Amino acid sequence: MALSRPIEKRYSACRYCVGNCGVIIDVDVETGRAVDIRGDKDHPLTKGYACIKGLQGVYALNAPDRVLRPLKRNADGGFDEIPLAQALDEIAAIMQTISAEDGPHSVAVYKGTQGFSHAPLLEIVRRWLDAVGSPYLFTTWTIDQSNKFVAAERLGHWGGDPHHMLESDVMMIVGGNPLVSIGMMGITPTNVTKQFKAAKARGMKLIVVDPRRSETAALADLHLQIRPGEDVALFAGLLREVLANGWEDSAFCAAHVIQLDALRAAVEPFDLDMVSARTGLSVEDMRLAARMFARDAQRGGAFSGTGPSMAPHSNLSEHLMQALNVVCGRYNRAGDVVRGGGLIRPRTLVAQVYPPKRSWQQEPKMRATGYGTLNGEMMTAALPDEILTPGPGRVRSLIVVGGNPAAAFPDHLKTLRALKALDLLVTVEPFMTETARLANYILPPTMQYERWDLLFGQEGESMNPEPYQQLLAAVAAPPEGSELIEDWRVFYELAKRLDTPLMFCGSPMDMNRTPSSEDLLEQIIAGGPLSLDHLKRHPRGTFIDVPPTVVQPGSDDPAARFEVAPADVVEELAAIRAEPVASDDYPYRLISRRMRELLNTVGMNFPVCRAREPYNPAYFHPLDLAAIGIEPCDWIEIESDHGRLQAIAKADGHVGRGSISMTHCWGGLPEDKRPYTQVGVNTNLLISTDRDVEPINAMPRMSAIPVKVRAISSPEQEQIDRQPEVL
Repeated sequence: MALSRPIEKRYSACRYCVGNCGVIIDVDVETGRAVDIRGDKDHPLTKGYACIKGLQGVYALNAPDRVLRPLKRNADGGFDEIPLAQALDEIAAIMQTISAEDGPHSVAVYKGTQGFSHAPLLEIVRRWLDAVGSPYLFTTWTIDQSNKFVAAERLGHWGGDPHHMLESDVMMIVGGNPLVSIGMMGITPTNVTKQFKAAKARGMKLIVVDPRRSETAALADLHLQIRPGEDVALFAGLLREVLANGWEDSAFCAAHVIQLDALRAAVEPFDLDMVSARTGLSVEDMRLAARMFARDAQRGGAFSGTGPSMAPHSNLSEHLMQALNVVCGRYNRAGDVVRGGGLIRPRTLVAQVYPPKRSWQQEPKMRATGYGTLNGEMMTAALPDEILTPGPGRVRSLIVVGGNPAAAFPDHLKTLRALKALDLLVTVEPFMTETARLANYILPPTMQYERWDLLFGQEGESMNPEPYQQLLAAVAAPPEGSELIEDWRVFYELAKRLDTPLMFCGSPMDMNRTPSSEDLLEQIIAGGPLSLDHLKRHPRGTFIDVPPTVVQPGSDDPAARFEVAPADVVEELAAIRAEPVASDDYPYRLISRRMRELLNTVGMNFPVCRAREPYNPAYFHPLDLAAIGIEPCDWIEIESDHGRLQAIAKADGHVGRGSISMTHCWGGLPEDKRPYTQVGVNTNLLISTDRDVEPINAMPRMSAIPVKVRAISSPEQEQIDRQPEVL
């Protein structure tokens, strides 16, 4: 009889998303190989919750399609294995040549969603670009919800933080579905469903603005099922209703707000009858929303997700939504005890306005498009133009870490042309994604559970409301025969080869002795209340004994005021009144949706996830399908004024009339011509980055896209099973 191998239970947490769910990993002691994963019921924060993606974490470590050794593109277009040191030598030499010919601006980095999940990487990418002299940092932030940065920089922001859901009387969620996507400002991204149910049980009112009756909308006390892309009209109308009825916080406005009369005048034309015609919402429901939010509650705020941030006029809609928070005074005041003061970077919270600074008007600017920076980053949607536009300083070398722009970027075909036009494309990637397949070099990284990390990194702890941290050890060994590199170390090794010293957390790095991840984590937490030794004694994490964060009194500087109605906002709002509500040529609006099984492209190669979602259907309200003579599971063509795609129609009674709901990031590379029923289709084919973009941040129209629909014959060999519909 075979003897069973010794298995050890080890503690960690999933980092696919900001939920950071605590997990238990079973590890084969003899090989170090992870063999099983489950939610940790005794984890103090997540208490056993783990989603389907996270529960594939061990599969990902051992996946048969995982890239285990560095790869270099060969002359035939395929890939050959290459030693890691040689790959780094060659990459550095090519970069050096490119920089000598075209300057440091020719080198750029794109950091995707998974690039935010490793604390050392968060610090070193910016420092590496500083060292080589390039400002060209691109991330998901400026293609996802950059309107939040725009609003903060032309409205101003409050130094004492907005109200948190856990202490709120009301919460308004606009175009977000945190029960599926997990992360959203104003909430705690741990075991979200239980938190919402508990908040509602104690009396918090929930208002959800969404064209679809999402999982979050199903919990709402009031669901405003808005016509996609009409958030500006809604918030102008709500502001008018609040100000007309005197429901604003007059004391807060007198002390901290200017241009209130200009705001009153700007929203005056948006009476609720006019807004109803644009949004499809009833006047009664909008009045109820205004009363619930402004009159009947003292604490709580409005928070947006990706829906309005990807729709037309996204900067204006965010500005008006935040202006609603401002006029209602939905911020912590001096003396309030605030959750989430920070353990890695403790923050001093101050009850004052930090006035607008409009950083995008300052240098440096993007060479080809002239866009400025937000949050120290360049505009991601304009990256393909920086590659494709000829001339000195053209981006010729790109490192992609933790992302898949070939699948995720708007204007799909233009993006692919740009990636193929690069002299050097390097992906730090464990799987052969669409972007990796276009790369010159693929550097396979260690993955979560194989490297040291923190539960909440520098970017993530702002969403953690508790003084809690967990040191995540490398609980699993890399696969036998692999040659992997930690993602942060790619930049360290290139800096050595480029003879470019690096800074890390304000101190010079030792370029002769390679630090460990533990060394870097110690630097990251230095100066705060954490220590690695203490965290190591608590493998499940621990609450840290720190004084509560109390909001301090702020400055009474008369220049520190919210600017609720600057001239460019008023001008754009006036122009919107003249825009048509709908187009006869393109009568439907395509919106994005999340799948529990996927986070962007994470999960695409997990068999359990793909068995549940093999492709991305186009979901319609059943009455819309009937009106246009299309049956569920019929083939259709969806066309915008930029491009077209083919998909399978499905009925979903939760989708609002006039809307089509699809998931993004599908479709593979066009040249593969793989069947839709295997890879789906990329909705970015419908999106242009040459027009219909925001003027400040180059944010394209990626949702609420006007489209038309027609039935088509089934493509050859593309028969499908007709599954039950969601009604």
